[in-house]
Amino acid sequence: MKSSVDIAIVGAGHGGAQAAIMLRQQKFEGSITLIGDEPEHPYERPPLSKEYFAGEKPFERIMIRPEKFWAERDITMMLGRQVTSVDAERHELTFADGDTLAYGHLIWATGGTPRVLNCPGHDLSGVHAVRTRADVDAMMAKLDTVERVAIIGGGYIGLEAAAVLTKLGKQVVLLEALDRVLARVAGEELSHFYESEHRAHGVDLRTDVAVTCIAGKDGRANGVELANGETIAADMVIVGIGVEPAIGPLLEAGAKGNNGVSVDANCRTSLPDIFAIGDCAAHANPFADGATIRLESVQNANDQATVAAKTILGHPVPYEAIPWFWSNQYDLKLQTIGLSTGHDATIVRGDPATRSFSVVYLKDGRVIALDCVNATKDYVQGRKLIIGKARPDPARLADAAVPLKELAA
Repeated sequence: MKSSVDIAIVGAGHGGAQAAIMLRQQKFEGSITLIGDEPEHPYERPPLSKEYFAGEKPFERIMIRPEKFWAERDITMMLGRQVTSVDAERHELTFADGDTLAYGHLIWATGGTPRVLNCPGHDLSGVHAVRTRADVDAMMAKLDTVERVAIIGGGYIGLEAAAVLTKLGKQVVLLEALDRVLARVAGEELSHFYESEHRAHGVDLRTDVAVTCIAGKDGRANGVELANGETIAADMVIVGIGVEPAIGPLLEAGAKGNNGVSVDANCRTSLPDIFAIGDCAAHANPFADGATIRLESVQNANDQATVAAKTILGHPVPYEAIPWFWSNQYDLKLQTIGLSTGHDATIVRGDPATRSFSVVYLKDGRVIALDCVNATKDYVQGRKLIIGKARPDPARLADAAVPLKELAA
C-alpha cells in the first residue's frame, strides 16, 4: 500500500512525540504521521526503571498525552510498524510488510536499542533489558517466582533497577566491569556514594568483574558465570550496558554518521529534508566544548524536537540547550546539570554522610557541571554558573552555606 504525508516522524518516543506536538503548536496545518515500532501510544521512558517497574505508577500515568490527544490534533498514528529502509532521493519510507510512505520532510527519532552481551547464554529466556514497556512487563510478570536477580551494568538503569528490586524484597547482585559504578558519567565521589548506599540497602555490588557466560537450564537463565570462576545464582538476569543508536536505515540511505547519525546545529542530517533528533543524533554540543556527542536524555530529545520542527517551518534556531538529567534511587533524588566529561577537578559541597550534597565539576577553574543529591537549590542555581562560564573562588564554592547564586556574578 502506498500513501504520502507532508511530515513523517519515525520514532514515537519523547523526541518524536514532541516534534509532532511542536509542529501543531507552531500552527503547521499539513499532514503529520507519527510512526512507532511499539503498539503503544507515546509514553515516558524514565519511569520504566523506576515508578512503573515498582508498580507505583500505572501505564496510563506515564503516557505523554492521552490517546485522544493525537486524533484531536489530526496526527496520524502508525503503531507497531517498523521502517526498514529510506529512499532519500525519492523521499520514501518502506515498512517491514512492504508498504511505502512518501514524505515531504522526515524526522528520525528512533532512539536506540539495548546493547546485548556477546557471551554464551545472552539469548536465554530470563535475560532482560530495560528499554520498552514490553521489556518491563515481561519482568514484572515473573517477579512472583523470582528471589535472586543478577544485574549486569552499573549505570543508571542498573542502579535504578537494583533500588526497585531491593525495595520489592529481592536478593540483588549488581556486577560492573569497571572499577566503579557510573564511571562514564560521574566523578569518583558520586560513584562511591551510590556504591555505599546500595550496599547499605543490601545490594551485593561488585566492581572490576568480568562476565564470561550466562548459565542456564532447559533454555532458561539460572546464573551468571564470572571470569574468576564464580557462578552467581540468579532467577532473573537484567542487562543494562548501554544502547546502540537505531540508525541503520539512514546510514544505508547514505547519511553521514557512525555512533549516531550526524546532524548540524538545526538537526539536519546530510540527506535532503531529513532531520534526526534525540538519542540517535550525533551533534556538536557547546557544553562539551563543541565535541560531537550523543545525549541520551529526555531533555535532549524534547529540545532537539523543537529545533527540528521550527527549522522545517522556516524559523531555524540552533540547538544550544544546557543538558540535564535525573535519577531516583531509594529516597535519593539526583539532579545533574551540564556535562562533566573532561573535568580536571571536583569540589564537594556539603557532607555526603547527610545524604544531601553536590559535586561540582571544574575544567580550568570553570564550572562545567553539577551532580546534586537531594540538593535542588544547588541544581537550580548552578545552571547560571555553567551558562556564565563562572570561575568562582574554590573555598566559597565548597562552602554549602554560600548560595551558588552569590557566585554567579
